[in-house]
Amino acid sequence: MANKTVDYTGLKCPLPVLKTKKELKNLASGQIIEVIVDDVGAKKDIPALLTKIGDELVELREDNGNLIFVIKKA
Repeated sequence: MANKTVDYTGLKCPLPVLKTKKELKNLASGQIIEVIVDDVGAKKDIPALLTKIGDELVELREDNGNLIFVIKKA
């Protein structure tokens, strides 16, 4: 279960990535955030961000045209 859910549908890259990075800074280690986007560019950009900053992509699923990232703060 996510500690927080953010919906960035309608935003185009790089905004979903930048906003996700900002939200992750506010989480404590071990917390889970669910990020919902509809920009297909985020499918590669958000995992690249997580690799860079060391947080974990727990799940990526597609639902009705949206991408849903479940991320665990390292």
